[in-house]
Amino acid sequence: MIVVSEIGDKTFLLAALLAMRHSRSVIFLGAFSALLVMSILSAGLGHILPTLISRRYTVLAASGLFLVFGVKMLHEGLVMESGTGKVQEEMKEVEDEIREKEVDMDVTTAEFNSLEQGRHSSPKSTPPRLLTGGGNKGSPGRPRHKRSKSQTQNGLKNLVYLVLSPVFVQTFIMTFLAEWGDRSQISTIALGAAHSVYLVCIGTVLGHAFCTFLAVMGGRWLATKISVKHVTLGGAILFLVFGVLYLYEGWFWDEVEGSISDVTSAATKIISTKSDSP
Repeated sequence: MIVVSEIGDKTFLLAALLAMRHSRSVIFLGAFSALLVMSILSAGLGHILPTLISRRYTVLAASGLFLVFGVKMLHEGLVMESGTGKVQEEMKEVEDEIREKEVDMDVTTAEFNSLEQGRHSSPKSTPPRLLTGGGNKGSPGRPRHKRSKSQTQNGLKNLVYLVLSPVFVQTFIMTFLAEWGDRSQISTIALGAAHSVYLVCIGTVLGHAFCTFLAVMGGRWLATKISVKHVTLGGAILFLVFGVLYLYEGWFWDEVEGSISDVTSAATKIISTKSDSP
């Protein structure tokens, strides 16, 4: 489900276009790190839901989400034109967004370099001005303890850019923001609420790793060859199938739980009988 949801998506095109401009390994690490953090957070949030709500209602809610996504994707796939026009349109939007982010990154880097040059070019023989008691509050030498929010954010951004690669930071932030609230994130939350959180994390991470690897290695070429219409229709069928399965499981929860408990008790009796026999 993750693979079907992500191929041709905004995060897929984002990794593909960034890999054409920068190192593929850096782009893969940045995009995959963001998706890894997002997957763990989403699966963990889904794991917490059954402690707040009955597991039966959690499964029914997951079924409702999958059915809604399936119907929505089915409608999008039916009205979508065949070919790669949709991909080209999204690719142009992603290219414009990348261009804007790169301009901001260049401005930040230029400001940081100017600060570094100013610090190195300052005369070392000039002693610092010392303040004596009784100075005015408005004196220029008095340090300011309160900084504005924008100055704090700029300082943190400069610190992050200094510690990490700017390309890595740019890829991580853009991928994380693009994935937040996406269909795959909500699906991960629903799956984490209905199944084992560890299995959901492993499956989601593997799916994101596979899609990110495809995007970095040849995502732009692949995006122009595949039909988003067919991928969308295939994803709609998957969401509808899982939605029906979860609906059946949640609707007949007592019968399903009863059959599972009967099988478990029967297996326990067999094991205990074999252990007691000489």
